[in-house]
Amino acid sequence: MEPLLKVTGLQKHFPIRKGLLQRQTGAVKAVDGLDFEVYPGETLGVVGESGCGKSTMGRLITRLLEPTGGKIEFQGTDISHLGVAGMRPLRRDVQMIFQDPYGSLNPRHTVGSIVSAPFKLQGVEPEGGVKKEVQRLLGLVGLNPEHYNRYPHEFSGGQRQRIGIARALALKPKLVVADEPVSALDVSIQAQVVNLLDDLQDELGLTYVFIAHDLSVVRHVSDRIAVMYLGKIVELADRKSLYESPMHPYTKALMSAVPVPDPRRRGAKSERILLQGDVPSPIAPPPGCRFHTRCWKATDLCRTQEPPLLELRPGQRVACHHPENAEGVTVPEARQSVDVTITKKPEPAEPEATEPEPEAEATADAKAEAEVKKDDAPGE
Repeated sequence: MEPLLKVTGLQKHFPIRKGLLQRQTGAVKAVDGLDFEVYPGETLGVVGESGCGKSTMGRLITRLLEPTGGKIEFQGTDISHLGVAGMRPLRRDVQMIFQDPYGSLNPRHTVGSIVSAPFKLQGVEPEGGVKKEVQRLLGLVGLNPEHYNRYPHEFSGGQRQRIGIARALALKPKLVVADEPVSALDVSIQAQVVNLLDDLQDELGLTYVFIAHDLSVVRHVSDRIAVMYLGKIVELADRKSLYESPMHPYTKALMSAVPVPDPRRRGAKSERILLQGDVPSPIAPPPGCRFHTRCWKATDLCRTQEPPLLELRPGQRVACHHPENAEGVTVPEARQSVDVTITKKPEPAEPEATEPEPEAEATADAKAEAEVKKDDAPGE
């Protein structure tokens, strides 16, 4: 099956400017080289800590931001640097559900005006009229058609998010990027919205890129999951492999934080992996593996060489020199060459060469004493 969306080497660097002339003195590397594919009908979950570049990646895919480098292909067409006119027809196929249900809706517009905006912008006249189609969409997401003339402030957070979902589905898109659609909602409302997205996917054949913090929600809705850290994907695998046998140390630490709903597991709290230190700055990311500053398996190789994203198991790609749960894994040739480097690198720096220093000092002291005695002796 051909991928619906293919991303290669995607980058987004935000410039840092200072001074009167606003000269660029650096850049925030929010997204720094992403490679993945999204296939029709599947849900790709994206997880990671705050500030790792998840939301920026979602805005790049929908071309709300201009990428600094890399390539974005949608249905085989390169959309990386299309202008406004070139992207207008593609807006029907690529839509986004925003994180904040309060800030994403215009408080001056009615619900009918908000949901009907895509039809007006694209010049689409639905069968039966715009109002009838909007009311159908409101009923599809669990709202009453009578809400057509109400304003956003009259709704709760969950209802506002449903309005945003109705707007995103108005033009029957093929790809929907959901940027943390349930993070601002109560737990009970989260379940309703997640189940709604699942039902709509089955009914309309949608493809999702689902960005979230909650690992339990991601496990419930995703077919494959990408784990991001400091602007890069460190592991990409199907749901079962990632949760049952994570291979990257960062993924393993994330999975250890998922609460276990079993009171009989008294030792579950002690299994939690607490990462030491803070996330490095995206302005100056560390060399080599970006996770080595917090990783308990880091070596000199991790500090100097950046690990490539390689497929160590069928369907499971990992960017790590020392992966977890690697028993019985066939090591690719690229990884074997890395292992050779690990064995050869420590050879030049051997501490044994510095051990004889005390003996050398003793010899130097003996010579000095002999010279002193020679000077003090009476002349012949």
